[in-house]
Amino acid sequence: MPLYVSNKQIVLPGDLIATRDYNVSGGIYWEGNYAYSYVVGLVDIKGERDVEVIPLTGAYIPRVGDLVIGYVSDIGLTGWEVDIKSPYKAYLPVQEATLKPIDLTNVDLKSLLGIGDIVLAKILDYNLTRDYPVTLTLKEARLGRIENGTLVEINPTKVPRVIGKRGSMVGIFVEELNCSVTVGQNGRVWIKCRDPADEAFVARMIKFIEAESHTSGLTDRVRSLVAQYKSTSRASK
Repeated sequence: MPLYVSNKQIVLPGDLIATRDYNVSGGIYWEGNYAYSYVVGLVDIKGERDVEVIPLTGAYIPRVGDLVIGYVSDIGLTGWEVDIKSPYKAYLPVQEATLKPIDLTNVDLKSLLGIGDIVLAKILDYNLTRDYPVTLTLKEARLGRIENGTLVEINPTKVPRVIGKRGSMVGIFVEELNCSVTVGQNGRVWIKCRDPADEAFVARMIKFIEAESHTSGLTDRVRSLVAQYKSTSRASK
């Protein structure tokens, strides 16, 4: 019953995965009794027989120091599991969630962060040999729970275009609409405007930038659209 890969292994198109003795799913194709990967992917072995190849094309691959936006998905004994829109699991240890020391015998972690809460975090460590390869921290002034604003999801590969050269693209929303636009490297964008009515417009513009990222002159087009919106929306108030 051959299995030709190991858990968390990165595979390339054409790599041999396993025989039909295994339940192989994801980005694979069969040739006779053998399953091959047709994507650049991550192997996820579940139990004794289930193997999945998770495509990595367009997926977020963590790097130490990255700013990410995540959802708390589970609460453990010493911290929180956080969904960072990546094939790799992330964990926020309680000692990285606050500057204050916490006695785990007296504190209910749900009182600090609950399932479904959204956090702006930084990647502290990344080690594929652990059950949770990604370790997060909130121990910086701007990091922590996100309690208001609007969240937009984009393809992580489009993040540099949304930010712009030296922050030129997101700077338009700051200068013209007094909006803060925080772009997580994992493809989640947090928008918070002085006027909450502007957040829906900025969210649409972020999706517009994502869709038009391959075109030239995009920064000027966005600036023009923002100016038009600003003129129209302010005139109606």
